[in-house]
Amino acid sequence: MRDKQLRQYDIRNAAAFRRTREKWGGLSNMAAGFPLCVNDLAIQSSEVLYQACRFPHNPDIQQLVLSNANPMDAKKVARHYDGMTRSDWELSRVLFMKWCLRVKLAQNWDNFSTELLATGDMPIVEISSKDGFWGAIPDGGSLCTGANVLGRLLMQLREQVKSNSAERFWAVPPLNVDHFLLLNQPIQVVCKSQSVKAKEPKQQQMF
Repeated sequence: MRDKQLRQYDIRNAAAFRRTREKWGGLSNMAAGFPLCVNDLAIQSSEVLYQACRFPHNPDIQQLVLSNANPMDAKKVARHYDGMTRSDWELSRVLFMKWCLRVKLAQNWDNFSTELLATGDMPIVEISSKDGFWGAIPDGGSLCTGANVLGRLLMQLREQVKSNSAERFWAVPPLNVDHFLLLNQPIQVVCKSQSVKAKEPKQQQMF
C-alpha cells in the first residue's frame, strides 16, 4: 500500500478508535490481550513486534524494545534509537505493519477476527492527534482527515477474513526482505499454535 492520499472520515459512521479500552480499541496495535509469539519468544503486542522489526542489525536494541510490557514504552525506546533504524524502513514499514497484523490475527484468531468482523462494512479509522499517516486527525468536529494507512490495512484484512477460510490465516510466512531478523535469528513461519510455547524475553540493560 503506497497510496498516501489524504481521506476524510466521519467518525459517527466509522469504527473509529483512539484509546484501547474504548469501543473498537482491540483494533489498535497498542491493545493488550493479543499476545504474540515469534521464534518462540513471547511478545506483548503487535506494536512491540513492529517496533522491534526496525532494528534487525541491533539485537541489543531489539531486546530493549521486546522487554517492555507496555507498548508505548517500547515505542519510546524505538524512537530513542531512531537513527539506527533499518535503512529501508520508510519504504518497507507498511509491509512490516501488514505482516504484524497477520501475526496478530493468526495467534489471536477468535478475538481479533471477531473484532474485525464486528465492524461490518464501516470504515476503520485510527484517530490520532498528530499522525496523519497511520491514522486520521480530528478537525474539531466529527470529521477526521488523514491517510489512515493502519485503518485501511485493517479493512483489507477484514475483507480477506470474510472471503477465506480461517485456516488460511493460521500460518504467516516470513517477509521476503533482507535481514528479516529477531535477536540475530531469521524470523520463521509464525503459526497459530506457537502462542502457547512462548518464552519471555530477558530483561537487559544497554550501554
